[in-house]
Amino acid sequence: MFAISLGDDGAELRPLEPWHAAQYLAHMDRGREYIGRYIGLPGRVTDLASATALLRSYADKAAADSGRLYGIWLDGVLVGGVLFKTFDAESGNCEVGCWLEEAAVGRGLITRAIRVLIDWAVEERGMHRVEWIASSANTASIKVAERLGMVREGVLRESFPYRGVRHDMEVWSVLAREWREHGTSGRR
Repeated sequence: MFAISLGDDGAELRPLEPWHAAQYLAHMDRGREYIGRYIGLPGRVTDLASATALLRSYADKAAADSGRLYGIWLDGVLVGGVLFKTFDAESGNCEVGCWLEEAAVGRGLITRAIRVLIDWAVEERGMHRVEWIASSANTASIKVAERLGMVREGVLRESFPYRGVRHDMEVWSVLAREWREHGTSGRR
């Protein structure tokens, strides 16, 4: 197994795999309400079987080269994660996403972890376009897209019904040439 250091604060990025199901469930239980404000992930993970099933579905996506899931560990504790929600090597397009427990907010963990994913997608896999889609109300997520040098392309008005509310969803992206030109790549 590998771990990528996200800095000097003990944070690491690691593959999140089915054998992590108990840790993943404990993490979701700790962060269920906070994480679930804008994304449905906690609602899908309610017991060990559903945690295992979700992690297995991403293991299957990784095997099919259509998505990947990584956990963020802080001092050995799973506190969040990042993912390639979609990954289409043929078209050169992918979508990244994230979640984080409230206790780990404000440390730059998501920005650092997504930077690793974008670097890998662009530099290793030759992806042309990386997308980020977030609720307009999720200002923390929008700020990450801005910090990464992404461009706001538009708003899908009231396109995401969640918890009885129709959310506007913002579409952000960065193209490979922009990633390289603006020096946002971790290799720069």
